[in-house]
Amino acid sequence: MQQAEEAILGQIAVLPAELQPLERCIGQTLRQDVFAERDNPPFDRVCMDGIAIASAAFERGVRRFRVESLQPAGVPGHRLSDPANAVEVMTGAILPTGTDCIVPLEEYDLEEGVAALKPKAIGTALRNIQRRGADSRPGVAMLRAGIRLGAPEIAVAASAGLARVSVTRQPRIVAISTGDELVEPGEPILEHQVRRSNAYAIVAALRDRGYAQVSHDHIRDSEQALTDQLSGHLSERDVLILSGGVSKGKFDFVPKVLEKLGVREILYRVAQRPGMPMYFGSGPTGQAVFGLPGNPVSTCICLVRYVVPALIYMSGRDRIAPPQQVPLLSTVKFGGPAAATYFLPVTVQVDGRGAPTAVPAPPNGPGDFLALTQTHGFVELPPQPEPFAPGFVARFYSW
Repeated sequence: MQQAEEAILGQIAVLPAELQPLERCIGQTLRQDVFAERDNPPFDRVCMDGIAIASAAFERGVRRFRVESLQPAGVPGHRLSDPANAVEVMTGAILPTGTDCIVPLEEYDLEEGVAALKPKAIGTALRNIQRRGADSRPGVAMLRAGIRLGAPEIAVAASAGLARVSVTRQPRIVAISTGDELVEPGEPILEHQVRRSNAYAIVAALRDRGYAQVSHDHIRDSEQALTDQLSGHLSERDVLILSGGVSKGKFDFVPKVLEKLGVREILYRVAQRPGMPMYFGSGPTGQAVFGLPGNPVSTCICLVRYVVPALIYMSGRDRIAPPQQVPLLSTVKFGGPAAATYFLPVTVQVDGRGAPTAVPAPPNGPGDFLALTQTHGFVELPPQPEPFAPGFVARFYSW
């Protein structure tokens, strides 16, 4: 929900910058402008394997060129000694001095050192040549601070000669499960117990998005245990993500303990289904503290809808892609309160015109995380008492 997201982002501070080796910066947010160290390309560059000729000779009717030398990439440029000759060139090589056209090897036959052009060969000036400085020049920023570094951006930084760049420090995150009923995978389990799965889902979702400094913890339903362990996490982490213990039950101590530890409540309970008892607070030194409902479906949805945008904002990203807009394939009836936003898991299919459509795939209940494995994400449906008709366009969030 937009109001809840804005309330959260209003309390988020951008993390400090740090220098990192270029190979460790994929997915990070750039915190410096990147300038070319020289013209890019730094010379007139050959763009195809073939022969370099003088276009003036072609215009005079020359169609047979003696190949006087070979110009591979990575060596100093050759000079054409006779305008009626040619230099055999490789892609990426410096354009030989005295030439201004590259005829690709498909357009000539080479025999005994002579390239005979085929009838459809073209010899116009600047053909298959990228001019020096065509991409960038020194003093003009190639990359601006605030962008996400993907593979193309990493390549650009490397081309600028940078072995290290300034990026936003990765947030230190801990995913915390609460509850006496939770048992670790691999350990013996009793009839009245359930496996601790939410924390693993949170950690996996965040690591899948490039957040490397993510750990997890389990705290029992004890006010003292919560106080002790949450106090330690607040002193060491930038982001706390709790799953469970934020509702109104007798053993839901989390909001009370957080208040005692100096966490200021920003929002608690959001008009949404699932995930109404969601909590967000700001710690004593600006830590972001999320209290997600313990039901697995609610946990996954609230994580993607609220926590992930907060982490992106925390990185200092200046451009955040908006959610995809996808139409519903079939009618959706929501049985909850008419004033609540409805998050509906869906699969995304492509219709006959090649456009994506959202196929509703509601789980059996808030604990049916197995159903989520058959979906691609969820759509956000605004409050309204009437059913949502086929074709209704909704925001789509991918898992």
